[in-house]
Amino acid sequence: MSLNKDGVLTEREGFIKYGSCGGDMKCGGESLAGAVSQRACVYCGARVVLNPISDAYHIVHGPIGCASYTWDIRGSLSSGSDLYRNSFSTDLSEKEVIFGGIKKLTAAVDEICANYSPKLIFIYSTCIVGVIGDDVESVCRYAESKYNTRVINVKSPGFSGAKMQGYKAACDALMKLMEGSAPSGAAGKAGGGVSVNILGDFNLAGEIWIISNYLKEIGVEVISKFTGDSKYEEIIKAPKAALNIVQCAGSMTYLAKTMEDVFGVPYIKVSFFGVDDVCASLLRIAQFFNNDEILKKAKALILRMSPKTKAELDKYIPLLRGRKAAIYVGGGFKAISLINQFKELGMKTVLAGTQTGKKEDYEIISSLVDSDAVVLDDANPSELEKFMIQKGADILVGGVKERPLAYKLGVAFCDHNHERKYALAGFEGAVNFAKEISESLNSPVWKFLRQ
Repeated sequence: MSLNKDGVLTEREGFIKYGSCGGDMKCGGESLAGAVSQRACVYCGARVVLNPISDAYHIVHGPIGCASYTWDIRGSLSSGSDLYRNSFSTDLSEKEVIFGGIKKLTAAVDEICANYSPKLIFIYSTCIVGVIGDDVESVCRYAESKYNTRVINVKSPGFSGAKMQGYKAACDALMKLMEGSAPSGAAGKAGGGVSVNILGDFNLAGEIWIISNYLKEIGVEVISKFTGDSKYEEIIKAPKAALNIVQCAGSMTYLAKTMEDVFGVPYIKVSFFGVDDVCASLLRIAQFFNNDEILKKAKALILRMSPKTKAELDKYIPLLRGRKAAIYVGGGFKAISLINQFKELGMKTVLAGTQTGKKEDYEIISSLVDSDAVVLDDANPSELEKFMIQKGADILVGGVKERPLAYKLGVAFCDHNHERKYALAGFEGAVNFAKEISESLNSPVWKFLRQ
């Protein structure tokens, strides 16, 4: 590997772009070996999507280390069972790597069925299983026949791709669950009434409850959620909905497209981050149903909440105007929403990067930032540090992995990842976000930094 004149690995040049300058960005490929970038594995992506299903049992078929990746440290909330916070593992050792792990997996399924009488079990096939070739599907068939329980193999060996492939593996598992429980073609705009499924919200800090309350107020029924605070019984009813609304495009667009092909349920992409995006999303949902009463209620909700929320935001704008923000998050939809939110607060985005953004995401991002802003795909800490210093960023919005980097540089930080404990979606979340940004940027601690 070699460095270019800007101190960036030459092999990474195509993944870095200055605003609207230059051609298309490279994205979606494998991480560059040795670059220490931050893409997660296939198993990680599958676990993120499926784990919040609150009454499902999750068996990690692999070494015990894989089972340590759970939602127990994350902010996904449940209105019922906290079962999803538990992990079950076959704890494969050298013996099973040599002779196969089917016996252990079968025993694990038998134990869970005997002790808990589950309705749904997911079995995650990890890297080791992908190498030794255990016939996990045969165990699923055996268990379904013996216990009358849905048992689904999630094909997620980590080496088979990156986090995006894990999203797809999880969505395939969800489709298998729905197809095995609901008649094909049971939905569509004509037959689904005024109802939606919410896709791509994992109920971090209770955000799916905020969105559901908005929809209830305007007269739209929520059939199922994918997958925050969701349950087996509601997921299998999802094909009956008239519309899918997709909040996290990276994790759930594939599922939305597949449900449209198989069940006839159309979809739209929405965002509930930032006042303008919340208002636009509510109107788009209401307009889809071509119902004057629903549209009237949506406009009334916006008229009641938007001015009040913007009045709250106005308190923070004088404290934030002109400050510079850096963004490094998982998906493109979130980066786009954050850029818009910073504009609402009078701030400028000087760096925007994602782990799983797509070409169309980066086209939108490039159109929203200034021509001298830096846009990154699959960035590594060295690049983030370099460009944050170069662009004079005042605050970094990211996940917990980025927090130490920000503090090391003497830069404020805002956690916008799965670990956070306060809602950032909806009108309420917009105020929480502005407050968090202001308190982080204007903390007196920065006065004590050595210059």
